[in-house]
Amino acid sequence: MKKALGRGLESLISGTEQREIRQVPLKAIKPNPFQPRKNFTEEDLFDLTESIKINGVLQPITVRRKNDFFEIVAGERRFRASIAAGLKDIPAVIKEVPDEKMLEFALVENIQRENLNPIDEALGYKDLYEKFKLTHETISERIGKSRSHITNMLRILELETHIRKMISDNLISIGHAKVLLSIKDKNKRIIIAQKIAKENLSVRDVERLLSGNAKPLPVKEKKAEHKSSHIRSLENKISEHFSRKAEIKYKKGKGSISLEFYNEDDFRALLEKFGLKNLD
Repeated sequence: MKKALGRGLESLISGTEQREIRQVPLKAIKPNPFQPRKNFTEEDLFDLTESIKINGVLQPITVRRKNDFFEIVAGERRFRASIAAGLKDIPAVIKEVPDEKMLEFALVENIQRENLNPIDEALGYKDLYEKFKLTHETISERIGKSRSHITNMLRILELETHIRKMISDNLISIGHAKVLLSIKDKNKRIIIAQKIAKENLSVRDVERLLSGNAKPLPVKEKKAEHKSSHIRSLENKISEHFSRKAEIKYKKGKGSISLEFYNEDDFRALLEKFGLKNLD
């Protein structure tokens, strides 16, 4: 992880300036128009809302003046949870922030929390590239991700709308998306993507299927049929958190959780999330 993320979002925003915190009416605040995350569900905000009801807002949000109101620079979850908690105002730091930085800070905030789905993340990079004319290298330095990561995420947007929706819904993973991009025939891509979701194929399954050396793969749906909606919901949350396909096997209080990784670098990145630095 590069320095940009390591420093923390509040550090990036505040810099060396002295902060002045004031209470701002919630009705005078509007969401960040460059917010890359498109969906905030009640379930996502539940824990934060309950915490705010009990303890209040412990960390101020950051806003900028925009005509007669304020726009959120960072802290949209706190803003939405405060509304849900019934508050009238919220502690905020008011700063002058250009449009380009609004998107950059929103991306960093979501990536730090690891709750931004891959398509929304990629669309954020696309805006930085197309609207603000930033190079992949500059985006990499600003966001704290490798240049290859930025480029690979932008390539995912070349996939058909139906497939991108499946990625957003955690039906197929980024690893699957990379394999699908190698398929030139658009109709075949969609057929394979649907097969991945329907039969719960791994990335290796798909590679074998495309190589033409594999026998027809058995349908794996019957495992999913026995999963409760609660287990499915947990699988989706874990997949979203780690940005990869996750599977929970659970029976009579016992089971396992598995996470896919797609190459050695991806494996190392996953290990680092658990505080493990080496493969040895």
